[in-house]
Amino acid sequence: MRTAYSVETVRAAERELMARLPEGALMARAAAGLAAVCAELLARGRGRVYGARVVLLVGPGDNGGDALYAGARLARRGAGVTAVPMDPERMHPGGLAALRAAGGRVAASVPGRADLVVDGLLGIGGRGGLRPAAAALVERIPAGAAVVAVDLPSGVDADTGEVAGPAVTADVTVTFGAYKPGLLTDPGASRVGAVRLVDIGLDLDGAAVALEAPQHADVAALLPVPTASSDKYRRGVVGVVAGSEQYPGAAVLAVAGALRGGAGAVRYVGPAADAVLARFPEVLVGRGRVQAWVVGPGLGSGREAEVGRALADTDVPVLVDADGLRGLDAGVVRGRRAATLLTPHAGEAAALLGVARETVEAGRLAAVRELAGRYGAAVLLKGSTTLVAPGGGGAVRVNPTGTPWLATAGSGDVLSGLAGALLAAGLGGVDAGSAAAYLHGLAGRFAAGGAPVVAQEVAAALPRAWRSVRD
Repeated sequence: MRTAYSVETVRAAERELMARLPEGALMARAAAGLAAVCAELLARGRGRVYGARVVLLVGPGDNGGDALYAGARLARRGAGVTAVPMDPERMHPGGLAALRAAGGRVAASVPGRADLVVDGLLGIGGRGGLRPAAAALVERIPAGAAVVAVDLPSGVDADTGEVAGPAVTADVTVTFGAYKPGLLTDPGASRVGAVRLVDIGLDLDGAAVALEAPQHADVAALLPVPTASSDKYRRGVVGVVAGSEQYPGAAVLAVAGALRGGAGAVRYVGPAADAVLARFPEVLVGRGRVQAWVVGPGLGSGREAEVGRALADTDVPVLVDADGLRGLDAGVVRGRRAATLLTPHAGEAAALLGVARETVEAGRLAAVRELAGRYGAAVLLKGSTTLVAPGGGGAVRVNPTGTPWLATAGSGDVLSGLAGALLAAGLGGVDAGSAAAYLHGLAGRFAAGGAPVVAQEVAAALPRAWRSVRD
């Protein structure tokens, strides 16, 4: 599991480590790691470090110091290094002396040409976007230069991923000691490029984790595997309440996700039975005993009673999606004994929270935490970075798989059915949501292959995604 920690937690670990190290040792470790990544990029792009044109955008804090010391290392290898300060009176004195001693120089403006730009303007403590002086430097980053951000791109909030105004878009972000939530959560995540973690010796054992990003092994450990004694009922029966005369395909796709997600059987309840059976004759039609309900995809209006009926079955896990989320009663959800998983996209989340969609998209981490707390349920917030938050607080999970091609009609219906199958197999809300998002993202990549894809192709690729994770 890739783990990210809050700025407060990282700062505390840094203070503890600095108290045990000689002065400047921690910054030296960070600068060495940063310089190594920069040298690697230069060697890959132009064959060598010697003769490269490197520009350092230098802020007044430790980020600027890291950039200056790294620049000194590159200058000693023959690069031409120019530091451009945001505030010339507040440059890190030790870093500035090291750069000048290595042959680097300081300039008042950003040169028009560069092979590499190092963004050392703001560190992980930066809040509220770039100040005008920093924004002016960012606007002058030369076209074609590779951009390396120090710890995180300036203008991105380290704790939330929020971006308030102008911000750096990096090709590579070199982060120190631990991942920060803003590196893994949009809109900030779309600006970090490739993330390289440099170990500087922080001790984070036992520290509170803010964000988790599952990997193959984590998901593989969650996936149910039938045994010799399994039958279709032990594997889990999913009840799907979905579809309408207007949206019969939603029912078909939710059922497809459930079947491809390992359900032993699927019971379909709704007006699209003919369409479902035409595609999947193995589906059972009508109510009966189930181990989980999936309610809402393509349900249409006027069917709130069906949502309420599923939620009233308090001992059975329920996933509520799409039309099922309209008018959802937080008190009813909070009163349930079994797991509840809500799966809104940004617009649906905004309606539940009573805010504008733009507010959710700009602060996805805050929105998913607020929803999970308000409803006392696991919440899977779909989008460019899918987040899954537990109802009782704690670490949020961020999904690292997927492709923009998954932004297609019916994709969310497949995800709902898949997550419902995992709920029926016995997984809790957060585990079912995060494992489903991971598999769904992989299936989207496999099905798309860099080209447009439709939802039924995503469902068909789920077995390949499952095998990829298990193997």
